Amino acid sequence: MTAHVNIPRVENALRDIKDWLAHVAQIVAPPVLRIALAVPFFKSGLTKWDGFLSLSPAAEFLFEDEFKLHIFGEAYDFPLPTAAAYLDSIAEIVLPVLLIVGLATRFSALALLIMTVVIQLVVPEGWANFHLPWAGLALALIALGPGPLSLDHFLEKRPRPWKHGGA
Repeated sequence: MTAHVNIPRVENALRDIKDWLAHVAQIVAPPVLRIALAVPFFKSGLTKWDGFLSLSPAAEFLFEDEFKLHIFGEAYDFPLPTAAAYLDSIAEIVLPVLLIVGLATRFSALALLIMTVVIQLVVPEGWANFHLPWAGLALALIALGPGPLSLDHFLEKRPRPWKHGGA
């Protein structure tokens, strides 16, 4: 006795499984990507504050004395190091929070991608272990968007009292 395999039925079942996996991934992947990108920046941001809007002396020291921009084989001081320290420290708290809740997701991911490029200029040897994965996460979020489990999605779907393109 020979087993009869219905090839079209198997192909349809495999297609259904693939479609189901894609649907689940479209729901689950964006928040996982958002969290994965947010965590290292948020943890770094927490180390730079001594209290509410009180930048730690260590953070200021890093930008004034330790961090150098490595460009074309030369090391350059940060311009306006105190302002850069404040901007970086605020961004490392605010942008991850926006990512976690999925608000302004693409803009937050773009800002963290730009920060990653600057970090790459400061710590060139970190590209493989840190900067490349962070850049990949940021680019994925820019490309895919926030996903359905986000405030961006909720705000986009809510009714608006105004019309586009006219009065």
